[in-house]
Amino acid sequence: MSTRLASGGVRVNRTKPLFFDFNGKRLRGLQGDTLASALLANGQRLVGRSFKYHRPRGILASGAEEPNALFNLGTGDTHEPNQRATTTELFEGLVARSQNHWPSLENDVGALNVLAARMLPAGFYYKTFIHPRAAWKHLFEPVIRQSAGLGAAPKAETRDPDRYEHFHAYTDVLVIGGGVAGLAAARRAAESGARVMLIEQTPHWGGRAVVDGQAIGGTAPVDWVAAEVGAVADGQRHPADPDHGRRRLRPRLCYGI
Repeated sequence: MSTRLASGGVRVNRTKPLFFDFNGKRLRGLQGDTLASALLANGQRLVGRSFKYHRPRGILASGAEEPNALFNLGTGDTHEPNQRATTTELFEGLVARSQNHWPSLENDVGALNVLAARMLPAGFYYKTFIHPRAAWKHLFEPVIRQSAGLGAAPKAETRDPDRYEHFHAYTDVLVIGGGVAGLAAARRAAESGARVMLIEQTPHWGGRAVVDGQAIGGTAPVDWVAAEVGAVADGQRHPADPDHGRRRLRPRLCYGI
């Protein structure tokens, strides 16, 4: 059952559907969705279980601070645990698995832990499983790992096939965050003659301003952001530069800041 809103969603392209897999179910999203918004649009409100008592958990936040919607993404060599649904951009063929439950997300045996809550205070495991010492490796640790924790660690024999962007750079001013304030600061610093690098963690410039839709200096936020990004990307000439050389700004798209 779809619960997607009939309108709205600045980043969403409603003419381009994308199909993805969540816990073995094939679901439909749209280009521009995050994994979180696509799940909510499909009526999937339960996304995980709490660390110790395995209580049901839903999506709480909308960005990198999301504490509940942590998934295993990919399979085999491309498997990555503990990826946030709120910062994962949906793509065709994405495979996601919820974490910290058995045998399934909806029917989790670990939820019985809540019945023993009085015997499971914070940090109880630091004293409870000391003796006999030989039992730790073959009994206590395997059981604890099965019943608590988050994502499954990648297997030792698998190797990450992906290559990641990296660079060595020297800059006068480093601006973290490509929202309205970050874009404005980067442009002003460049206009003063500084070599500037602007870094943003999401796939889009402008931050909340574009989503909220509030005009900036009488200009639509989408147009304002496009103009600022264009100025930043093109660089500026500064009269104080002896060679009148172009001091090019270097906007970088960086995930996970």
